[in-house]
Amino acid sequence: MALVEAGVVVLDCAEPEQLAEFYKALLDGEETYVNANRVEITGAGGTRLAFRRDVNATPPSWPRPENSLQAHLDFVVTDLDEAERRVVSLGGRPLEAKSAPGPYEERSCSDPAGHSFTLRKVPAPAPKQG
Repeated sequence: MALVEAGVVVLDCAEPEQLAEFYKALLDGEETYVNANRVEITGAGGTRLAFRRDVNATPPSWPRPENSLQAHLDFVVTDLDEAERRVVSLGGRPLEAKSAPGPYEERSCSDPAGHSFTLRKVPAPAPKQG
């Protein structure tokens, strides 16, 4: 029997209730645990996240080097444009703009508290060889 039953990614933030709402909407999730200092959610795809109150939390400054990357999340999506619009409509923001035309396989964003994450396009299945 496994000693660890499951893992949860925990993000420190000043307002866990508000950050949980952002990720619940983004991941079509539900709250699974709440107390005065922590909110946990499970997304429709099984992603488990928790948000812990830290009144002194400072947002990461990625891509700048000072206080840059505290944690990083990747979310696999089928439509990058639609996912990015959803992030913005929920209060998140894109972190970098690509100046060259054409599709990109991933996009960097941040949640309303400043944590960075990547929207990554689902790779097309490779053709069978042989």
